[in-house]
Amino acid sequence: MEKNNRKGWLYLLPAVLFLVFFMVYPLIDVFVYSFEEGYNFASQTYYDIGLYNFSYVLHDAYFLQALKNTFLLVVITVPLSTAIALLISVGLSSIRPLRKLFQTIYFLPYVTNTLAVGLVFMILFQKTAYTDGLVNLLICWFGGDSIDFIDGPYWGRMFVLCFYIIWVVMPFKILLLTGALSGVDQNYYHAARVDGTSAFRIFRKITLPMISPTIFYLIITGFIGAFKEYSDAVALFGTDLNAAGMNTLVGYVYDMLYGDSGGYPSYASAAAIILFVIVLTITCINLLISKRHVYY
Repeated sequence: MEKNNRKGWLYLLPAVLFLVFFMVYPLIDVFVYSFEEGYNFASQTYYDIGLYNFSYVLHDAYFLQALKNTFLLVVITVPLSTAIALLISVGLSSIRPLRKLFQTIYFLPYVTNTLAVGLVFMILFQKTAYTDGLVNLLICWFGGDSIDFIDGPYWGRMFVLCFYIIWVVMPFKILLLTGALSGVDQNYYHAARVDGTSAFRIFRKITLPMISPTIFYLIITGFIGAFKEYSDAVALFGTDLNAAGMNTLVGYVYDMLYGDSGGYPSYASAAAIILFVIVLTITCINLLISKRHVYY
C-alpha cells in the first residue's frame, strides 16, 4: 500500500509543481506586493509596509467605477444567462426532429472568436456618420429614437456589454444543461404523468432537483467568470475602458500594471487581493446555500 502511495505521489508531482510555481507562488507574491508601499519595480525597493495601497485603491474613482461595472455584470448576466440557457435546454430536450442541428447552432457562438463577435456587435449597435446600425433601424421602425449604444449613455453601453456576455457564455451552459437533462431517469417523468402531475410541477419537483448540481456548477463558474470579465469589454469599447467608463476589476489591475497609468504593481496587487477576497466570499456563500438546495 505504501509503495502504491509513493507511485501515486510521483504521478502527481508534475501537476503539484505546476500549481506551486504558477499559482501558489504568484498568489503569495501578489499578497506581499500589496503591502509594500512605494514599490519600485526597477530597483525592487519600497519605503514602507502598510495598508496605504488598499486605501488608495478603495478611494480611486476608476476602481470604484470598475467595481460598480463588475457587480452589475455579475448581477445581470449570471442569472439571465443561466435562466435562458435552462429554458432553451428544456426546449431542445423536448423536441426530436432536428435536435442535433439546433444544438450545433446554439453552440456556434462558443467556438467563435471573441473579438470577431465584438466587431459584429459594434456593427449592430454603433452609430456612425454613415449608418445608425441595424438595431437603431429597428428601434426607429417601431417609432423610437436612435441611441448610440457604444459611445452614448452609460445604460446603453452596459446593455450592449451584458447582451454580449450573455450571448458568449450561453452556448456552454446550454451544452451542459442539455447533457444533464438527458441524464435524468425518464421513469420519474412517466410516474408523474400517470399521477396527472402538471408540466410546471414536474419541472419544479423533478427536473430542477435532478439537474441542480449542474445548475449550481454553472452559477459558481458564472460568478467567477463575470468577475474576471475584461476581454469582452475591450472587444466592444477598445482598450481605453476608463475613458469609456466601462472598465472592470481585471481591467483596472491590468491598467495599473501596463496601461497609461501603469507601473504601479503595489496598487495592482492590492486591487487583485480585493478581487480575490470578493470572489472567495461569494463562492463560500454559494457553497453554503448549495447544501440546502442542491441534490446529489
